[in-house]
Amino acid sequence: MTTPTAASSDGSGPLTHRDALWIVAGVLPTVFMSSVDQTIVAGALPTIGREFGATQNLSWIASIYLLTLTATTPLFGRLSDIHGRRLILRAGVLIFLVGGFVAALAPNMTTLILARAIQGVGAAGLTSQALTILGDIAPPKQRARYYTYFALVYTTAGGIGPALGGYISENFYWGFVFCVTSPLGLLSLVITDRLLRKLPRNEKRRRLDLPGAAIFIFASASSMFVITAGGKTLAWGSPEILGVGALSVLGWAAFVWRQLTAPEPLIPLHIIKSRIVIAAIGASACGWAAVFGLNLYLPLYLQYVHGMTPLQAGLQLMALMITVNLGALIGSLVAARIDRYKLYPIITNVLCVAATAWLAWKTDTISMLEFQFVLVFIGLGFGPLAPIVTLVVQNSVRLSDLSAATSTLSFGRGLFSAVLISVLGAIVLQTVGPGAQALDIGRETAIGAFRALFWLTAASFALGLLSFILIEEKPLQTSNEGRGG
Repeated sequence: MTTPTAASSDGSGPLTHRDALWIVAGVLPTVFMSSVDQTIVAGALPTIGREFGATQNLSWIASIYLLTLTATTPLFGRLSDIHGRRLILRAGVLIFLVGGFVAALAPNMTTLILARAIQGVGAAGLTSQALTILGDIAPPKQRARYYTYFALVYTTAGGIGPALGGYISENFYWGFVFCVTSPLGLLSLVITDRLLRKLPRNEKRRRLDLPGAAIFIFASASSMFVITAGGKTLAWGSPEILGVGALSVLGWAAFVWRQLTAPEPLIPLHIIKSRIVIAAIGASACGWAAVFGLNLYLPLYLQYVHGMTPLQAGLQLMALMITVNLGALIGSLVAARIDRYKLYPIITNVLCVAATAWLAWKTDTISMLEFQFVLVFIGLGFGPLAPIVTLVVQNSVRLSDLSAATSTLSFGRGLFSAVLISVLGAIVLQTVGPGAQALDIGRETAIGAFRALFWLTAASFALGLLSFILIEEKPLQTSNEGRGG
């Protein structure tokens, strides 16, 4: 097939379907790296907690990664629109690799958390840039078939992460979980050098809102400190919690003011004024936050309530990985072939919410066979929504804003995911943290904590479904011509 998709930047003419496939193949390793690193720590959390004796800070290992990823994703988007995808993607890979090696050698919890923050910065240049490159190579209507490859790799990586982390922590040094994908990073640096030179160029000179990013990181970090420490290591009414809480409120107020007054805000106002974009961000953020939460904390539930080993717990999540993949594939095919692309994901997401609610109701009595059926319904239910919200956002903006819009979508998803993971961690880790045994703390106490977690996850899925329903169903464009500027 030689149907042209977009103009190449190297003067060699339009991209063919074959060119597009090679470019997609070139960036898929970076998608895998970013996704697996969000969940691989789940299987290793008990080991890390015992190693450092710092159970109360474990949620920071996951949330700080999402926090820095979220804060710097819009910056990478701006840099990409100015300097091109190739340079920014490769810079992200290098930063990610450095963070991974520091985390693997971390002598204490503080160093590990800081290293994870560095990895999050690098990850901001991986997934969002990969999705932006997808927007460069094909118009929205044709883009769905390419998105399938991204969805398969992204969800597969996220699904195998807990099992891989559990296997490594059981049989090798736990630090390897943070650098196990390094060979993929080095491979991506080699294979993207030439491939990404073929991409069409739609750069537009813009400023970077560095103060906005700094304010966001401060506001988010202070908020998560309150969520993580409040009522646990520090009393809610303590001077530390009250003081940091007040700083957090001031930080968020300053962030809003900065976005309203900055010449080039971190979150482009002309993009988020779109009701379609706002609804899509809500659907993506709430849905993916729930998936991330389940991937991270289901292994702990299986270990401390059902007595499984880390590896056994990780393997139990394979059904979720497979069905999210299948659901995303079906959703992509539906979007590419029919105009009413919203109906199918709405129906499946109702099943997703119902399955998660069932898990919450049956937390203490669910059998493993029943548990697998629940994961299947969650995966098939949420999967179709994932590709469509990205297509909807990219379909509603100019090509020159493609990276900024995709980064804004990632920004909202990462922000809500980081907050939800911190909240879920506050519910669970302080009750059934690594190093504790379910029998030691009381089975009912452990079950109560996980039941609350599952109900909150179901509510997040439900909010995502509501946001998706509110998206205006505009026809997907069949050409990128006339969308520049």
